[in-house]
Amino acid sequence: MGNLHSVLKKLRSCGADAIVSDDCSVIRNASKIILPGVGHFAMAMNNLDKLHLIETLNECALIKKTPVLGICLGMQLMAAQSEEGSVPGLGWFDAQVVRFNIQNSLMYKVPHTGWNQISIEKQSPLMLGIPDKSEFYFVHSYHWKTNHKSDILNITDYEYNFTSAVEKENIFGVQYHPEKSHDVGELLFRNFLKI
Repeated sequence: MGNLHSVLKKLRSCGADAIVSDDCSVIRNASKIILPGVGHFAMAMNNLDKLHLIETLNECALIKKTPVLGICLGMQLMAAQSEEGSVPGLGWFDAQVVRFNIQNSLMYKVPHTGWNQISIEKQSPLMLGIPDKSEFYFVHSYHWKTNHKSDILNITDYEYNFTSAVEKENIFGVQYHPEKSHDVGELLFRNFLKI
């Protein structure tokens, strides 16, 4: 759902032989998987279920250990559950997706839209060459709450700190949109393609 064309365009500008597919056999044979997304958590999980992609994604990510990058909603789908709908997520991380609980609504609007800094919390091949406090583009009303600090790759402040990127083994997720984040976003894609 959502930002497929802009992600594909950015990947091709990085020299990747990227395609968009919902074909299980194509996905199983992919050397890397990007799970983009803009939209509603429960609707997206229902769409994955209807397309019989949940089992395929689990096989690739958890058994074959194919590198996977989730973007925005794609990252949120990797959590166990979300306040946005009553269906379970993929459950690759012990985390929940919650709506922003903003107190100062004059200063901080929901959805969180625009440029914001990331703080890099641990070394990662995904962050190679990306300076701490780099700015990425965000558009979201929900964010992660993780039960394992070791999974946190980036945090971002928007009235309070929230998890803006995660990493566990071969699985990566970013709440921000690297495809809309100019040079630093392109570098993140180039890093992922090398993993």
